[in-house]
Amino acid sequence: MSPSKLSKIENGRLTPSAADVELILSALGVTGDIRDRYLEVARTQATEALAWRLLKRSGVHKAQQELRSVEAQMTTLRLFQPALIPGLLQTPEYMRAILGRHGLSEDSLHRTTLARLERQGVLHDSGKTFSFVMTETVLRWLIVEADVMARQLERIISLSRLPQVDIRCVPLSARQRDIANHSFVIRDDRTVTVETIHAELTVTDPRDIDLYISRFEAFQHSALADDAMRSALSAIRLELLKGGSP
Repeated sequence: MSPSKLSKIENGRLTPSAADVELILSALGVTGDIRDRYLEVARTQATEALAWRLLKRSGVHKAQQELRSVEAQMTTLRLFQPALIPGLLQTPEYMRAILGRHGLSEDSLHRTTLARLERQGVLHDSGKTFSFVMTETVLRWLIVEADVMARQLERIISLSRLPQVDIRCVPLSARQRDIANHSFVIRDDRTVTVETIHAELTVTDPRDIDLYISRFEAFQHSALADDAMRSALSAIRLELLKGGSP
């Protein structure tokens, strides 16, 4: 957390999020019942919203650094994505294409890309578990050139072999009973982050979190895993390299 942000929180000019409170408590070494009481109070504010325009103004790379701090402390991450490759799995080329949509300066784009690449190191932490579920449309959406997307799929296949990383794909042919409305990230079953067009929402109410967990598990159940997933991605990759219409 930057000193300026901490100062604003201390002086009452900025309301801390549940994640902010957790970072501060950890830095102060607060444990046990006192820690639990503070976190409970922080989470009574069920949903917090941060508009993308405010995030851009403060520095998108700083948001990546804050996420890195949060992910360093968590033990379990579950992510559902029906629109694009998750940031922790992205190649630099794909990353720049995604971040470039926000009209960042070249310097900001470079710094944010580097910050996201640094975040990806957490995937090699054997003390954590990561579960990613993507829809097949994510793998076929050509926001980058076909050869770049092929390399992106290679990256996903490689990361899927890490013992602490579980990557699954919901095939278009699978019968579904629900709708893939939007992406969301569940961290330690305590917070859910939802990305919308205009803002990022953080959900902390346990009742709402349970809804997201249920939705994630349903899509996870209908998704291809392990070798079946890797075979599906390899087939799409070959289509891309052959110049076919994936």
